[in-house]
Amino acid sequence: MRRYLLLSLVILTGTVFISYLFYLQIYESNVNDLENNNAIRKIHQYPKRGYIYDRNGKLLVANQPSYDLVVIPNEVESIDTVLFCRLLKINKSEFLKSMSRAKNYSTRLPSLFISHLSRKDYAFLSEKMRKFNGFYIRKRAVRDYQINSGANFLGYLAEVNPENLKKDSYYKFGDLVGKNGIEKTYENELRGYKGVKYIQKDIFNRDIGPYKNRQFDTLPIPGKDITITIDSELQKYGEQLMQNKMGAIVAIEPNSGEILGLVSAPSYNPSLLVGRERSKNYSKLYNDSIYKPLFDKSLIRMHEPGSPFKLLVALAALQEGKISKTDNVYCNNKYVYGSKPISMKCHCGGGLKNLYSAISNSCNSYFAVAFRKTINKYDDSKEAMDIWSDHIKSFGLGKFLGNDLSVGKKGNIPNSEFYNNWYPDFDWGATTILSNAIGQGEILVTPIQLANMTCAIANKGFYYTPHIIKSIKAKSIDKKFKKKISTTINTKHFDEVIEGMYRVYKDGSASLLKIPGVDVCGKTGTAENFTKINGKKTQLTDHSIFIAFAPKEKPKIAIAVLVENGYYGSGWAGRIASLMIEKYLKGQVTMKKMEQLVLNKDLKDEYLKPYSGKPFNINER
Repeated sequence: MRRYLLLSLVILTGTVFISYLFYLQIYESNVNDLENNNAIRKIHQYPKRGYIYDRNGKLLVANQPSYDLVVIPNEVESIDTVLFCRLLKINKSEFLKSMSRAKNYSTRLPSLFISHLSRKDYAFLSEKMRKFNGFYIRKRAVRDYQINSGANFLGYLAEVNPENLKKDSYYKFGDLVGKNGIEKTYENELRGYKGVKYIQKDIFNRDIGPYKNRQFDTLPIPGKDITITIDSELQKYGEQLMQNKMGAIVAIEPNSGEILGLVSAPSYNPSLLVGRERSKNYSKLYNDSIYKPLFDKSLIRMHEPGSPFKLLVALAALQEGKISKTDNVYCNNKYVYGSKPISMKCHCGGGLKNLYSAISNSCNSYFAVAFRKTINKYDDSKEAMDIWSDHIKSFGLGKFLGNDLSVGKKGNIPNSEFYNNWYPDFDWGATTILSNAIGQGEILVTPIQLANMTCAIANKGFYYTPHIIKSIKAKSIDKKFKKKISTTINTKHFDEVIEGMYRVYKDGSASLLKIPGVDVCGKTGTAENFTKINGKKTQLTDHSIFIAFAPKEKPKIAIAVLVENGYYGSGWAGRIASLMIEKYLKGQVTMKKMEQLVLNKDLKDEYLKPYSGKPFNINER
């Protein structure tokens, strides 16, 4: 009996021992368990982030090596903090702050201690690392900008925040992630996938070599290169024209929806947000409350569209059968309306106006009549307003466009519900909301919406969703960017409006802005500008607005320009639009006198300056 008992104990002990060895070999060697093994150090190998090219194949964004100092708090022994801080050029409080942040994240996992060491600091520090147990140098790539323009749409990289860590397990504390622009929108494509290698440590916590002959190590997978729709030369030129000015330029190819230029002014050099000075530079840009360089005015600057909006008022009236190209309206340089007469001033020169002359000379009276007739077509003004609103929204206004840009605003195109809330105590009608006729009042748009609207007119009734991605290596772009979006306006009505826009350049309000050898269709605009100064509503200099497309037949570029506090539409916005169009279509600018005038114009004194009441000047129309 004792013999069987002894044999059973031997068999049981052997089974337990073999089972434990099996567990150690199979389960403890599992990659997931390696994370919790204190005898193994995990080193992430960061992938090459995808490059970014412009539409012509020019490299815009590449990578450059960067060195980070990481720490595993549990491994840190007594060190000479004075020497350590001197080597890193930091003070004791910065050391304690970084160490506290690392401990709060994890005491046993590596955390970023200091990022973006210079090559010189890296070379010097690497010789001393043996004195500082628990600290390691990690090499990775950061962005290397080949251009000093386009910061608003390129975006930037920054350290992940708690929200990033919560939403995506790919990221670890100290990782970089796209925070704005293309870097954010196409983060998953650009970032690639991290590799990892495991290092075995001895009982003294020293590295002794690869774990399990590297059988669990993985190589990093590079991010995908992408090509964007931007013409970098046009972008650079646009930013030069907008120097010392505030505003935006958006240029789009009408037959594809590809964004050719996306200027937000003032801008900044994207290289400012790379390296150890990134935080300081970001704070400086963020705290600039006057010029707001981080605020993308091309995408989120909402403003009244002014006279370019009259084109949609005309198209809605044509669609509803309330005007025709032969109808005339007499203008007495003002339009009087309402039970308590209110006068809408006009600067068109007065006299009889038809559709063509009303567009070319921007007659307020004509479009006031067109708007009233459209709303008064129906017995119920609420029904009429909803029909009118739907026509306008079909051009992409009053809603998100669905583009691939990281920020945006809906703007505002009011409907009956809006005005029921706005005027709860009485029945409103066409005269109550007549400011809509001239693109003011409650109408709000963004520059990219104006440019997209111009594309829809150039295409005679449809547009493609504006987008900035042209191609992704080994991957297709979203199919929605290839789909036509139709307006509610019949194609036949666009010819009359386009002819009016052509006459704006031929003999109208932009007659001084002609481009040699190019037929351009445009529309000037001026929008009132108010702000609060010391709590008081104060009128500032009007915004200059201009939209255009060219050539008239088979257009290749549509553009919207906003110059804040820029006076009249054909002044600075109109000049900039003409120069941009010539630059894109011809590859060079021949209108050198106009170019120098724009380049030398400084509007900085206009910002936050009360309205001067400057009289109309034909040279700045």
